[in-house]
Amino acid sequence: MYESGEMYLETILILRKRNGQVRSIDIARELKVSKPSVSRAVGILKDEDFILVDTNGYIELTEKGKEKAKDIYEKHKVLTTFLVDIIKISPEIAEEDACRIEHIISDDTFQGIKKYLEDKLDK
Repeated sequence: MYESGEMYLETILILRKRNGQVRSIDIARELKVSKPSVSRAVGILKDEDFILVDTNGYIELTEKGKEKAKDIYEKHKVLTTFLVDIIKISPEIAEEDACRIEHIISDDTFQGIKKYLEDKLDK
């Protein structure tokens, strides 16, 4: 999956938690992108069975979509924590960098960072 698709799934997950429901316009506002861009992404995500769109335009993650979105969101949170707590980067910069890194980091590196934080927190 491309980075942009991952961003859309993560955004849908976050908006759903925050607002209880998600529409294309909510995604466009959150990501600061055009409605046609969201429409295109929604079509692709729907075709790939990551989301469902009901007759009123509300977007729901499928099980496949929830799993992928939760994985991406976990990476974001773990990476942000690592950058802020371990490397001492400002929260604002850490959020931005985590958002970029989460899409390209290997699973081995991510698991290593996650384990490092877990070990550090257990002490």
